Amino acid sequence: MALAFSGAQPAIAGQVEPTNAQTSGRYVFSGWEGPDLPVWYQLPDRVAVDTPVVFVMHGVNRDADRYRDEWAALARQHGFIAVVPEFSRADFPGSRGYNTGYFANTDGSPRPRALWSFSAIESLFDEVRQRFGTQVPRYTIYGHSAGAQFVHRFVLFMPDARIEQAIAANSGWYTMPDLDTAFPYGLAATPIDEASLKVALGKPLTVLLGTADTDTDDSDLRKSPQANRQGPHRYARGQTFFAQAQQTAVSMGATLGWSLETVRDIGHSNAGMAKAAAQRIAAWAKRDEQR
Repeated sequence: MALAFSGAQPAIAGQVEPTNAQTSGRYVFSGWEGPDLPVWYQLPDRVAVDTPVVFVMHGVNRDADRYRDEWAALARQHGFIAVVPEFSRADFPGSRGYNTGYFANTDGSPRPRALWSFSAIESLFDEVRQRFGTQVPRYTIYGHSAGAQFVHRFVLFMPDARIEQAIAANSGWYTMPDLDTAFPYGLAATPIDEASLKVALGKPLTVLLGTADTDTDDSDLRKSPQANRQGPHRYARGQTFFAQAQQTAVSMGATLGWSLETVRDIGHSNAGMAKAAAQRIAAWAKRDEQR
């Protein structure tokens, strides 16, 4: 089904015009096997059966409300439902609990797949469709900073996810698509095998980089030897990640669906990257309409 972004237009069959109280808010999602998740959302002026769903993954501060606010006008402008799940530090501790997927405990023992932080998204998508009335079969998932770490690993670890497109903006460091490098910097000793990696490489993932995200002294930038080998700053590390994907795809004979795009003069700012990402989402929808 092609994505359709609705602007201001008369109501038609299959559309629901939300009341003011319904257009933006917060609720608690409990429809998966993991902990309850607060969910912040923004609806467009009208919701139809073909209204797209865009998941927005927050950063290290776990400030889902701010991310929703920064996407609110974009959701209304382009006619999509913005959904921002909140992964608390208490239930999803550190990078292990949130942005690397929580598929293993601190001792390295595996956690049930149903309890991975990644696993919340598919169940939440079903709930969002039921709650708001859209019937689109796939979704977009966007993340900035730690949220971008979540997104690119989500693509790698959830090859069967119903992704329309994924956008990872300004990730601080990466899990490389490399089966020989140890996790979390590669995929060795993880549930991902060669067949799964081939599927992941074919997914429509955009690595979105701000050209000014070059601060090497940022306190939130991981500076381990393994991370530093990816590059001195986020802009360089994103290019290294994409180059590794190209190399892996060639060596495996896989089709690469990933792309690398830059946003000129934007640093480490979700608000700055969100506008560019939303424009890309709208362009993707227009391309689908023309097929």
